[in-house]
Amino acid sequence: MPRQPMTCQFDLFSAPQRGKTAGTPQWPELPEETRQALTVLIVRLFVDHAKCGHASQQKEADHDA
Repeated sequence: MPRQPMTCQFDLFSAPQRGKTAGTPQWPELPEETRQALTVLIVRLFVDHAKCGHASQQKEADHDA
């Protein structure tokens, strides 16, 4: 007998017309405090990712010397 999932997870990659993302709040519907917190987290993610890419490029350049 297949197990039933206990939690619901959004399918971020489904086509919107399939209806799987129904109930997902739109950005303007989120409280201002939530939007600000998410913006800070997304910016941190981008900056950390850029730093990581820069560090790996530095390591590769060091190996060439």
